[in-house]
Amino acid sequence: MNKFTYSAALALAVAIASAGCAHKPYGVTPIPPRPEPYIGDQNPPTLPQQPLPPSQPVTETPAYAEKPFSLPDWNQDRNALAAETIHFSFDSAVIRDSERSKLQAIAAALNSDKSANLMIEGNCDERGTEEYNRSLGERRAEAAREALVGMGVDVDRIHTVSYGKDHPVEHGHSEAVWSKNRRADFVVLHRKTGT
Repeated sequence: MNKFTYSAALALAVAIASAGCAHKPYGVTPIPPRPEPYIGDQNPPTLPQQPLPPSQPVTETPAYAEKPFSLPDWNQDRNALAAETIHFSFDSAVIRDSERSKLQAIAAALNSDKSANLMIEGNCDERGTEEYNRSLGERRAEAAREALVGMGVDVDRIHTVSYGKDHPVEHGHSEAVWSKNRRADFVVLHRKTGT
């Protein structure tokens, strides 16, 4: 009897399984047929044409807009403020109290010559990565600019650049050399005639 019950149960299970697979799935999204692949001589498929969004009107630069700063438009005087170069401590962009009198002399010179602009060049010693020294040089130049603005110089007349470790004034591998290369140089700029 066990054999007969087992065979009947097996036949019933096969019948249910085959009947369950025979019905159509409900709510299935049909998949469209794949497009024929493009082969050289046939017409290539085209995208459906949709209207383009309306174009924005072109805004012209007003005639009164100031020309952007460009160093070739300026005469550079590197000697006028060479004695006012300020120096920084290792890995620092903080202006030391001993350097403030130099910045006051620079502010006085710029306030007496309103046609002059100023380029502040931030520099570092040879230690550190290229990226880090570029960033540190820029922070040094910006610190000097902020100090000069605090002394009454118009911020629009001051420009900054970082040379990182690319422009040493002395070469060598000692603290005496490194301390001279951690600096901000000041270049007086006067606009060239006709620019």
